[in-house]
Amino acid sequence: MTSARPSPTDAPVIVGALRTAIGTAGMAFRDVVAADLAAPVLAELAAPFDGLLPHDVVLGNCMGPGGDVARVSSLAAGLPVEVPALTVDRQCGSGLAALDVGSALVRARPGLVLAGGVESASTAPWRFWPPADGEDPVRYERAPFAPQSVGDPDMGLAADLLAEECGIPRERQDAYAARSHARASATTSAGGFTAEIVPVDGVKADERVRDGLTVERLARLRPTFRPDGTVTAGNACGINDGAAAVALVDATTAASLDLPGLRVLATATAGVDPRRPGLGPVPAVLAALSRAGVTLADLDVVEVNEAFAGQVLACCDALGLDDARVCEEGGALALGHPWGASGAVLAVRLFSRMVRADAGELGLAAIAVGGGQGVAMVVQRCR
Repeated sequence: MTSARPSPTDAPVIVGALRTAIGTAGMAFRDVVAADLAAPVLAELAAPFDGLLPHDVVLGNCMGPGGDVARVSSLAAGLPVEVPALTVDRQCGSGLAALDVGSALVRARPGLVLAGGVESASTAPWRFWPPADGEDPVRYERAPFAPQSVGDPDMGLAADLLAEECGIPRERQDAYAARSHARASATTSAGGFTAEIVPVDGVKADERVRDGLTVERLARLRPTFRPDGTVTAGNACGINDGAAAVALVDATTAASLDLPGLRVLATATAGVDPRRPGLGPVPAVLAALSRAGVTLADLDVVEVNEAFAGQVLACCDALGLDDARVCEEGGALALGHPWGASGAVLAVRLFSRMVRADAGELGLAAIAVGGGQGVAMVVQRCR
């Protein structure tokens, strides 16, 4: 640990952080559209700040109905029509990108901003390319992450190839996944997620977590993306629904509220080869740490989105980060990965561990993005 800590007096502060439970697509939230997932979280976040009206709402979203999901969510939450809202799309990094935008907004204009993300894979509309030459319309599952001329692999295939190139064997991936489930199961049993979850349709617990999921059970699963690959349904994230958001204020407002929170010391976004998007967190983390003036050794809490065990392990190896330090209460392999919300879920987890549980002074959130990008944020507990 370093003896000197950065403490910029003008840094934005997270003073509240909440999320829904994370549902498996087609199950608990199968009929809940994106705006109706996000609205209860926004309403609950805004409630303690009676008299302090948010001057903006920013939400990340990837596969929603289009339009401005943040605006629909804001109005559904009962926020006044005078509160504007913005939807951002940095694919899987959208939720953390929204916090970056929100931090800039409160720097520019003092006050309160609600920022986060939402995804409803269950209710995502079907999309089609326009018909050509008399052919039937062709449905597409996702928008392009990058031009085909550059390389645009699906995230799963890219993660499988990355694991092979980085020498990460199947056994290590399965062991990591089993540990994520064990940690999340223990945290659930201990009530560690309760304070951060806003019930929606009576759902109060994450659906995907599996108690007793062992390496032996995971070893029985077949490779998903290549016959001789190492990525399986067990060591990869699920397809999920959920929402998460934080309340961001400027430093002066934070001082007047006299609430514990997380000071946003630095954020960073970086680009990498679109053919290996899973490595995106590496340069983003290094940049964010440099801007914050801290090192990996200084961090007390590390939350990296667990899209694929092999991908997270590749990032840890590249950074020289002990993978046992990542998501110590379970990550997305167990909880789920609601794309546009996942970056914000990481911030909620930092808040729960560092503020609610008083478990550290410096924290990091990081996430990989399809198309070859990474987003990272360094925070410091204050008060």
